[in-house]
Amino acid sequence: MEATGNPRDEAAAALLVGESEARALLDGDHSEPHRVLGAHPANVEGRGGVVVRAMHPDAIGAECILDGVGSRVMRRIAPSGFFAIFLPGESLPVRYRIRFWFADGETLEREDPYRFLPTIGDLDLHLFNEGTHRKLWRCLGAHPRRMDGVEGVAFAVWAPGARRVSVVGDFCRWDGRLLPMRVLGSSGIFELFVPGIGPGTLYKFEVKTADGTLRLKADPLAFAMELPPGTASVVSSSSFEWGDREWMEARPGRDPRRGPIAFYEVHLGSWARVPEEGNRFLTYRELAPRLVEHVKRLGFTHVELLPIAEHPFAGSWGYQVSAYYAPTARHGTPDDFRFFVDHCHRNGIGVVLDWVPAHFPKDDFALRRFDGTALYEHEDPRLGEHPDWGTLIFNYGRNEVRSFLISNALYWLEEFHVDGLRVDAVASMLYRDYSRSEGEWIPNRWGGRENLEAIDFLKAMNEAVRTDCPGAMTIAEESTAWGGVSQPVSEGGLGFSFKWNMGWMHDTLLYFSKDPVHRRHHQNDLTFAMLYEHSERFVNPLSHDEVVHGKRSLLDKMPGDVWQKFANLRLLLAYQYLRPGKKLLFMGTELAPWREWSHDTSLDWHLLHDPLRRSFVRFLEELGRLYRETPCLWRSDPDPSGFSWIDCNDHDASVLSFLRRDSESHVVVVMNLTPVPRHDYRVGAPAAGAYALRFSSDAREFGGSEVETATRVETEAVPFHGRPQSIRLDLPPLGLLVWGQTLPALPFAGKR
Repeated sequence: MEATGNPRDEAAAALLVGESEARALLDGDHSEPHRVLGAHPANVEGRGGVVVRAMHPDAIGAECILDGVGSRVMRRIAPSGFFAIFLPGESLPVRYRIRFWFADGETLEREDPYRFLPTIGDLDLHLFNEGTHRKLWRCLGAHPRRMDGVEGVAFAVWAPGARRVSVVGDFCRWDGRLLPMRVLGSSGIFELFVPGIGPGTLYKFEVKTADGTLRLKADPLAFAMELPPGTASVVSSSSFEWGDREWMEARPGRDPRRGPIAFYEVHLGSWARVPEEGNRFLTYRELAPRLVEHVKRLGFTHVELLPIAEHPFAGSWGYQVSAYYAPTARHGTPDDFRFFVDHCHRNGIGVVLDWVPAHFPKDDFALRRFDGTALYEHEDPRLGEHPDWGTLIFNYGRNEVRSFLISNALYWLEEFHVDGLRVDAVASMLYRDYSRSEGEWIPNRWGGRENLEAIDFLKAMNEAVRTDCPGAMTIAEESTAWGGVSQPVSEGGLGFSFKWNMGWMHDTLLYFSKDPVHRRHHQNDLTFAMLYEHSERFVNPLSHDEVVHGKRSLLDKMPGDVWQKFANLRLLLAYQYLRPGKKLLFMGTELAPWREWSHDTSLDWHLLHDPLRRSFVRFLEELGRLYRETPCLWRSDPDPSGFSWIDCNDHDASVLSFLRRDSESHVVVVMNLTPVPRHDYRVGAPAAGAYALRFSSDAREFGGSEVETATRVETEAVPFHGRPQSIRLDLPPLGLLVWGQTLPALPFAGKR
């Protein structure tokens, strides 16, 4: 509608807004639209009341619809699209709707987004800017809410370098002019409550940078994302009812250092597919019962999932994250993932996630130069770009980035009841010169190579997990000799619960790849790890990284003919389980495939039709049961007294023997690492009496040899290996035997 032409009315209307403010809003350059738009107290020519202003650049007219009063025509107070009305006698708060008219005869009626108060408090802003906010997901992102009796979504995003930020989606035809957000003080956070939308709504943020460039960005704190290759964020709200109360109440009282832990490492996208439906992914709800049944059968205590936060490129296996707060839509909704975790917990299985705070991809819809500046990353590529992976490195020294990442760690542990985080690529975070040549990195403020800001971040993250989520684990994938990775922060360490023993994995696989005729010259590859075993709290991994990129499958790494390959693989896994440290096996190990892992296809489940593979699965079932039911194999993991060599010097025979003990029991482990049986082989025994064979990796039911092994032996008063008594054994080829005193033999312990 045009103004009436009355000079008094025109003068009053002109007072409603300044021309520069109107032009800034219409041009998309205003960072504080609530200062102009919405309802404001006013006094016009001596009359008190409320002025209401609204904007739609394409509208030719507008009405203000008051609750219980009716509609009133608003005045156009700018060349186009800007309208205002003075409501004498009204006071704040006032409830109203706006109806816009358009030249084609269409109308748009909506609650006015600019009449609502901010949805974020000053304390949240302060903690975020200070770098100490641990629950950022509760205020930033997209939150369905009821404000002043109106349903809608509260949006908030950090973009301090932006001239203007708008929320866009189908609800505004993705037009960034229509819903500009207000910046909250000097926090850099933009906020807006949008009425009339709710869960399931697709949205992004349109960011106008300092140089006027428009950038369309996904929400860094989106709780759900569009199915790739789509890149929109999705408004999400949880209605899931947890049923794992017993598990969660017990978690703070658990001591993972002294409990049995065997991780089954899983890439959900290739564990199993549905070939008859176009090779589609299984959903979280489909995966849960099948995976839990399989994991329980094999005796694992936890599943460890390769990153499930949303990622655009499936070939990154999840390690190039674009939405840190959103479970990937490839397998369903966030509540579907909650169902997955809940089902695991109800069945006594813990859940650990791979978490990737070391780097993020350069995809322009995500974090990269979010507001036109290096916001999450460093400006200087010598600090901000990873040379190996073509990704960007977080600026750990920036307070808000610390809040973003530490909150993200706690988000998965609290909102999804996850039991731990395995932190990827920690070594790349600790050193500024990681994978860089001279001149390609910048020393720290003391002239050293250590990344001091990353170190402080890791300590703060681990302390936050320790205090806010007692009983949850953090596990470092760290491949260097950095000291104190798993020592408490209070004692000068980084504060992780565990560290992957990459040295053990490398040395052990190198040893087992040798032809047995040469192993006598390489026995130190097996024994060396015990020299530093108690310098950290270790997980012994045989991970996905060892069965890709031309490294061959574990079975194919083993030397010899087919029988020897299987025997060697059984021996390798039995050794992994019997030595100190927690255990990790990548999915598919139980199938003993010839081919490497591929993220694009399902595991080779058809191999279970092969008798050799069925025997191998049986072996893993019994190995897992032995581990869980033998406390001296895990209760004394942190104690140097829990392990001792009986003999590690028989290089010529390639036989190793060692003792695992706790305060209540012990077992003797003997390994014959050649295909030559050793008869009447004498081993020093820690105590006199009878020993029962609790486990043999060479049992016939596992596909073992024809060599007979006794199931019970008596010690003899013959000093050996520094002990006053000893036992004589027949050692099967490429076999590992476990002997326990006064303990009953388990099924499949020896020949039958």
